[in-house]
Amino acid sequence: MLRIGLISDTHGLLRPEALEYLRGSHRIIHGGDIGDPAILEALRAIAPVVAVRGNNDRGAWARRLRDAASLKIDAVRVCVVHDLHDFTGERCRVVISGHSHRPKIEERDGVLYVNPGSAGPRRFSLPVAAGELRISGASVRAGIRNLL
Repeated sequence: MLRIGLISDTHGLLRPEALEYLRGSHRIIHGGDIGDPAILEALRAIAPVVAVRGNNDRGAWARRLRDAASLKIDAVRVCVVHDLHDFTGERCRVVISGHSHRPKIEERDGVLYVNPGSAGPRRFSLPVAAGELRISGASVRAGIRNLL
């Protein structure tokens, strides 16, 4: 069983609670609006990182990031995009997104959509959260944890 840590919308703030939650991940996916390249370095100290550029990620460091990513973990195709509205419909079993700051897990037409929410500065009354995928072969489960 592989544990994939999910984080998004850090906006330059990597909370210790998020780091603690992500420890033990085999890989980490960041859904964009990173805010500071040092966040990616801190995450890489835990596990390999796949990250996409969010609408607030600017500068030379952010230009090196892709707008979307696709990877295969065991037998599961995972697609990553910051804003779900920008998802092109590539054939994926799981789609990870951010942008809305609203944690959500929803399955539609055999596709698991996961937004881990925002792990950075609190926005309005939305929770501070992160998530995970548990993958074994073609089996995948998702979870979200409120961090504060």
